[in-house]
This record gives sequence, C-alpha cells and structure tokens, in this order.
Amino acid sequence: MMRSLWTAASGMTAQQTNVDLIANNLANVNTAGFKKERMEFKSLLYQTMQRATVDPGTGVIGPSNLQVGLGVRPIATTRIFEMGNLERTDNNLDFAINGSAFFAIQRNLDTVAYSRDGNFRLSVADGGLMLVTAEGFPILGVDGEPIIIPGEVNITTMGVLEDGTIMFMSPEGEPEDLGLQIALVQFSNPQGLEAIGSNLFLATASSGEPLMEADGATTQVSEILQGFIEMSNVQLAEEMVRLIIAQRAYEINSRAIQASDDMLQQANNLRR
Repeated sequence: MMRSLWTAASGMTAQQTNVDLIANNLANVNTAGFKKERMEFKSLLYQTMQRATVDPGTGVIGPSNLQVGLGVRPIATTRIFEMGNLERTDNNLDFAINGSAFFAIQRNLDTVAYSRDGNFRLSVADGGLMLVTAEGFPILGVDGEPIIIPGEVNITTMGVLEDGTIMFMSPEGEPEDLGLQIALVQFSNPQGLEAIGSNLFLATASSGEPLMEADGATTQVSEILQGFIEMSNVQLAEEMVRLIIAQRAYEINSRAIQASDDMLQQANNLRR
C-alpha cells in the first residue's frame, strides 16, 4: 500500500479539524468577549529509508538521510487574547476590561470561572440585588463573595470606578462608596485556561493560580469601563482567508489520494 494514501488522508483529517475551528470563530463573530483560536499542527513520524553513513572504502560521509514523512496531525489550539473592539452601550450594567484581566464568576458552590464578557444583570437576593451574568452566575468581589447591592440604592445612579469600586449617588447628590469592588484577576499563562462554553474559562495547572489585581499581585493593572462591551476579536477577512487556505489544502490532499489511486490502477493493469 502506498504511503501517500495514508499521508494525504491525515492531511485531510487535519484540515477538516482546522475548518471546524475556523467555523467556530466565524459563528462567534458577534459574541461579546469571545477570543478567537488558531490551530497548530505537528508532523508525524518519519520513516528512514537510508541513513547518511561513512563509506568505508573512501571515508566520504553521506550528505543527508533519505527519509519519508508520514503525515500531519493537529497538536494544539492557541487562543488569541488580544482585545476586541469596545462598543458603547450607555448601559450602567455593561462593563468592558481595558487590559489583560478577567471577571471572577461563581459558577457553582465549588467552582470559580473567569470571563471577559461584562454583559451583567441584577438578580433579587437577600438584602438587595445581586450582580450576575446573563445566565445568572454571581459576579465576585475582591473578598471572594458575590456582589450584593443594598436595596435602598438607586440603581440608575450606580457607578463603577476604573478599579472596580462601586459607588452610588446619595439623595443629597454626594457620591458614596458601597464598600464593594468587582474583582479583576490575571493569569501567568492565559493560554492554559480551559474553555467550558458560555464565555467562561477555568483555571488549570497550566494557567497558574488567579492573581488578584487589587492585592498588587500583577505588574500591570487593568481598568473597568462602565457602559461599554468588549466585542469578539474575530476578524472576518482574516478568517475567510484562513478558510480558503484550509479548503485548498483539503482539496490538494484529496488530489494526492486520487493520484496515488491512479498509480495503483496503472500498476494493477500491467498484466493486461
């Protein structure tokens, strides 16, 4: 059996996975806080047909080995965490992060997730209103607890400073501090975060532990922009070019399979 059949088949499989990833990027072009991904590939094993050896008669060293590669496989996906465009909404419950930080979100009793999506809501809680995501997950403050705004606060006058400190305007027109601050965290290696859907990520051993900006654990401090939403960083033109390249790579690998099949057919017809 010709090696080229299986080698080209591995190329087609790899490009199919690449198209799947590009399609996911395109599907999330309007998803707030979404970060695009890029596929990385790695060559498979090489079969050595002849090694570069020393000719015992002349002492001449062979210039190179004779090796044939056996294909390719996807090895990893790289998520690009560069900022997307900021869209002004003038909604005082929309927040964008200017910097490398993430919001901390209580996904369940034992799990804290992280997100760049600042499209928040208010949910009724004991003693006031809780700041939550669009799916109802609580937003955490710097104390690690859900942010609950007292019921007597007029939400329309609520403001958030760049460091996440929540303020409101008193009936006398004076700004007052609620003693609440939205947590912003960074990671030593954000590429190691595990995506779990709904714009949420989980910390892993590869990403490292979350570093709280309010504790001075980071060298560069992010800022929160109220009334803005960070949009997806997917660039349509870039993804379309990548899609064309992947499609052509898939097509040329299929041509290699057809060429191998034609060669086998010619060999099979030699006795006719």
